[in-house]
Amino acid sequence: MKRKVFSVHTSAKKSWALALGIVLLLAFCSSAGSQPARLNVSYSSESPGSLPVWIAKESGLYARNGLDVQLLRVTGNVAVMALVSGEVNIGLMGGSAAITSNLGGSDAVMVAAGQISTDYSLVANPKVKTAQQLKGGIVGVASIVGSSMTATLYALQKLGLGTKDVNVLLAGGTPERLAALRSGRIQATILSPPTSFVAEKEGYNVLLDVIAMPLPYNSIVSTRRFVRENPDSARRFIKAHLEAVNLLKTDRETGIKTLAKYLRRTRDRHLLEKSYDISVSDTIMPRKQYPTLAGIKSIADSLVKTYPKAATARPEDFTEIGFIKEFDDNGFVDSLYRK
Repeated sequence: MKRKVFSVHTSAKKSWALALGIVLLLAFCSSAGSQPARLNVSYSSESPGSLPVWIAKESGLYARNGLDVQLLRVTGNVAVMALVSGEVNIGLMGGSAAITSNLGGSDAVMVAAGQISTDYSLVANPKVKTAQQLKGGIVGVASIVGSSMTATLYALQKLGLGTKDVNVLLAGGTPERLAALRSGRIQATILSPPTSFVAEKEGYNVLLDVIAMPLPYNSIVSTRRFVRENPDSARRFIKAHLEAVNLLKTDRETGIKTLAKYLRRTRDRHLLEKSYDISVSDTIMPRKQYPTLAGIKSIADSLVKTYPKAATARPEDFTEIGFIKEFDDNGFVDSLYRK
């Protein structure tokens, strides 16, 4: 009898221990699974074009979607190199940089639109009031390839000028180009709000507004490899990005406060409002965030001399819109605006 009692008691202990082990294992797995996915996300300029990633971080949208996002400022062509190397997972950068990199053999692709047209103005020295007066002058650009260069060439063409009529100089980012304009080192450059408004207020001439030029201006870029190997993180990011775009369009005050914080401009309320309203308009920042195929084609066409295969490339070759389409087809984007 004692042996039987001992056997039952031992069996109960084993069962209890097994059950406890399963509970602990499930708790561990649940805890591990609930850990936010860490992402390095870059943005290339301190301008209103970076608002989607700024407000997603500031408002907690990334965190609420299970992401631990580290925002990094990585400018110019360095941004796409960091992306391709894996140091950055997703970047907000000029779509032209992604297209150029892709044509060069990388798997960089646009996964969301960001902004599909520019908010640039070609701003010139106060003494330069006409296109003819710009001839022989120096025009500053951010980089040899990218949105700044593409918009500059477009603006010159609209003014009846070409690269043979002016000297193009690499002058750095937006603050550096404004400084070069002020010092007289360059005679004209492309500027975005609010810097373009500041320059105009100081007496510099706006030779041409390049607003609404179809262009993958500030695009959300990743690599096919990252999307393929990390579909859950990519999906979460795109969801947070769509929510950020919605927040920018429906909560103007929060958006302007975020812009003021990152631009470190708390006193220029009028300039901030003007810049904000242009940058988040539907013509520049679409709600459904599909990249602009016409804009992509215009960039590819401009690169044919350097990359002959650009002539036969399809605009779709530079995009990976599966997640955008998923959130569009299931009604998620429309539901955001019904709220």
